[in-house]
Amino acid sequence: MPTFRFTTAGESHGPALVAVVEGLPAGLPVQSDEIDRELRRRQGGYGRGGRMRIESDRAELLSGVRHGQALGSPVTLMVRNRDWANWTDAMSPTPHEAQDDDEAMRRVFFPRPGHADLVGALKYDRTDARDILERASARETTMRVAAGALAKQLLAQLGITIGSHVVSIGGIVAEVPAALPEDLNAASDPSPVRCLDADAEGRMIDAIDAAKRDGDTLGGVVEVVARGVPAGLGSHVSWDRKLDGRLAQALMSIQAIKGVEIGLGFEAAMRPGSRVHDAITRDDALARGGGFGRVGNYAGGLEGGITTGLPLVCRAAMKPISTLMTPLGTVDLRTGEPAEAVRERSDVCAVPAAGVVAEAMVAMVLAGAVLEKFGGDSMTELRRSFDAYLEQIRARGAFAPA
Repeated sequence: MPTFRFTTAGESHGPALVAVVEGLPAGLPVQSDEIDRELRRRQGGYGRGGRMRIESDRAELLSGVRHGQALGSPVTLMVRNRDWANWTDAMSPTPHEAQDDDEAMRRVFFPRPGHADLVGALKYDRTDARDILERASARETTMRVAAGALAKQLLAQLGITIGSHVVSIGGIVAEVPAALPEDLNAASDPSPVRCLDADAEGRMIDAIDAAKRDGDTLGGVVEVVARGVPAGLGSHVSWDRKLDGRLAQALMSIQAIKGVEIGLGFEAAMRPGSRVHDAITRDDALARGGGFGRVGNYAGGLEGGITTGLPLVCRAAMKPISTLMTPLGTVDLRTGEPAEAVRERSDVCAVPAAGVVAEAMVAMVLAGAVLEKFGGDSMTELRRSFDAYLEQIRARGAFAPA
């Protein structure tokens, strides 16, 4: 069964990061400048650290694309790490003459609370947490965004678009307009914190500045909205085919994400059903919903694990970054003695960038759901099946007048 699959490889300070993407139909137009644009969006946002000034991410297409079109074979993407020049000894894949010099090898013996440092060292039987943190780093999300850019290009061919904005940072909650802008990213990207509320934006920036002065970090919440999604993606028949479950897993897999909501989310547990469920109406204009609409969208575009044809709305909560310039207590992995956690170069706040990563993950889940339902080795086949399905559900809702 055709589906969208991706995998990534590479370390934060290694020579490069790589992604392999499978499932793109032959004939899909691939625009490399759009991949690079998404990578630039990921590197932006107020509160980012020094690494973003070093790297200027650009993706190299190594396979699966010819003359601007996907071939139907796996697509390989690579982003080189410019900082590798400063880490060639410490991250050498072969034994190094300075192997016994802990400082030269940039070994890490003081794991950070909240990071994978300690649990990874225990699981993989390592003393040097560098062996863990290099892969656990959010630098890996570079390739998620690159792969997600391909998924976005596939979805765009079918009229499906995805955007995001920041709902809160450091406890400062934005006033979100009742009707979101049609081009959500065009409205949110100009903001340094990707927020639609100008007043909250200023307070968020002040909070980030204060956290930086205190050697602290801040988390927040992002919202992702997908428009043009037809009713019928996902399934109710098995737990692992429910689209809400797949979206939750994808978003929770992003580094530092600790909670996911779809639609009303946790608020739904505090209301009576009459103020939670979206009454069903006839809506001839909603062709992708089969001519059926809803009064509101508290469900976030999903009912029973299946899309409704309304905008798909997901939120992800990001904890504060675990690298603190005023470090918390830890232990020395060599001796078990009390110590201060290591200070790695890091961000104060990466919530705006998390929204871009979340977009990529939602795009890849939706791309997989589209390919599973409509199949096709080529864009011609995929479009034909997609269009036929839209006509089918439109006809279901086209009730003859009484």
